[in-house]
Amino acid sequence: MLWRLAIRNIWRNRRRTLLTLSAMVVSSALLILCLGIFSGMLKDMLASATEQYFGHLEISTKGYQEDRDMFANFSVSDDFLLLLQPQVLGFSPRLRSFGLLSGQDKSSPVELLGVEPERERQVTSLQDHLQAGSYLLADDHEGALIGAGLARRLAVKPGDQLVFVTQAADGSIGNDLLTVRGVFATGDQGHDNGLVLVALPWLQQLLVLPGRLHEIAVRIEHPLQAAAFAAQLRQKLPTTLEVLDWGELLPEMREVVASYDVSRLIIVSILYVATGLGILNTFFMSVMERTREFGVLMAVGMRPGQVRLMVLLETLAMGLLALLIGVVFGVLLSLYMAYVGIDLSGSLTPITYAGGTILPRLHAVLEVTNVLVPAAVLLLVCLLAGFLPANRAARMQPVVAIREE
Repeated sequence: MLWRLAIRNIWRNRRRTLLTLSAMVVSSALLILCLGIFSGMLKDMLASATEQYFGHLEISTKGYQEDRDMFANFSVSDDFLLLLQPQVLGFSPRLRSFGLLSGQDKSSPVELLGVEPERERQVTSLQDHLQAGSYLLADDHEGALIGAGLARRLAVKPGDQLVFVTQAADGSIGNDLLTVRGVFATGDQGHDNGLVLVALPWLQQLLVLPGRLHEIAVRIEHPLQAAAFAAQLRQKLPTTLEVLDWGELLPEMREVVASYDVSRLIIVSILYVATGLGILNTFFMSVMERTREFGVLMAVGMRPGQVRLMVLLETLAMGLLALLIGVVFGVLLSLYMAYVGIDLSGSLTPITYAGGTILPRLHAVLEVTNVLVPAAVLLLVCLLAGFLPANRAARMQPVVAIREE
């Protein structure tokens, strides 16, 4: 009976109920969409920081990531590499060198990263950012994949030749020719202006470091669990090696991820405080209008607790209805932004921050938490906002309430 009374009472004033429902639906739908867009921005930044260069984990000799010493190299057995395969999505052995790259009549300092192309494709996503030409092939030992800013600075294009000069491990001057195979553009100026990918055997020969590596970049399925996976992997590594997750390599990015939950809490609080005030106003007005009705109900035997419960059921019913409609609209908007999105590249440029790149686009990532959080908070706000009016109705004196005009 209380449920039937609650549903009937909701529609006593249809205009006010519809306005309150509209506010609740809009707030929940927009909150789901906003959280989805925030997750999309966070995913883009994390992907640009890890999947374009670092990987989610890096295995190297202790201290190498701090000073990039050419002599801090190591070699691993095939058994060790096979140990990684069942647990990760991909891994890429790398050798690094710094030197001078010349093309035509111009030169520029660069970082050369020697990789195995097929393995590197499993860890980084530079193949998805090609601006011209093609990615390195497995049997191409003299090809180079260079950044778009570096290509403009050297005035070269796919097919042109480059000369690279550096110091080799034996003290000699290493120099050799490279041919531009492709040009990539990630939006990160540091990589676009100074990064060159070459074949690992070619660079090992040039540096006189046969079979040696500086690092192994690793990609896992869940980047946010990289720290836990690194802790497990450390137990299997030789004492001379260390494994660093992306949070240790990019502490600023780790702080950005940590601040995401705080930002989400602030947005949820602002939106639902406003919504709660609207619900509170609606039900206070409803209780005041029905003072005599409450007096009659208590006079014929309804207990104060039942009156309180009836008003709370009204708020719960309105919350459930708003939640159902709001979640449907929020999910639909998030799906649209996930598959279509909004391209802002015509008016905005990529922004590099904390080691990641904020791309000039808006797109959402539909996650379960981005739906459950608004849903749970909306129901909680409804019950909290309805408690004060419900408590007021339950404390009425029947005789005084019946005489109320």
